[in-house]
Amino acid sequence: MVNTAHPAVDRVRLALNAQGIDPEIRWFDDATTTAVAAAAALGIEVGAIANSLVFTLDGAPLLVLTSGAHRVDTVWLGERLGGTIGRASKDLVKEATGQVIGGVAPLGHPSPIRTLVDEDLAGYPVVWAAAGHAHTVFPTTFAELLRLAGGEATPVVPPTAD
Repeated sequence: MVNTAHPAVDRVRLALNAQGIDPEIRWFDDATTTAVAAAAALGIEVGAIANSLVFTLDGAPLLVLTSGAHRVDTVWLGERLGGTIGRASKDLVKEATGQVIGGVAPLGHPSPIRTLVDEDLAGYPVVWAAAGHAHTVFPTTFAELLRLAGGEATPVVPPTAD
């Protein structure tokens, strides 16, 4: 039986409720710590997974919600943002979000975090984001994800030459 109670998930649920949303939080038997695992568990395209990655931008926490279809180009994105992006430590992730790697939600954090939302997620009618624990996700839309996260829509990889 899947445990459907966890303090971080409860905080995410309360944050969603405060935004007027009664979330459909899905619990999985196994952890879905990667976009590929989450997409497989849901039976959807990996690109519809809003993969939550915590980086640092010149030392400050930066949450990037990226499509599971690609990796963030940190050098390119850092140049666009006028700084240097590095991977956050697991301790910084927990401190900044109140959640652990593999389950970071776009909201429910102890204090606001600058958040970027991959514009490629706009290509999916429904996107799925972590709900505070590696065994949880919830559905939303790109527009709602931007609003919930207080995020900025941006590309996270350089444009391809067609």
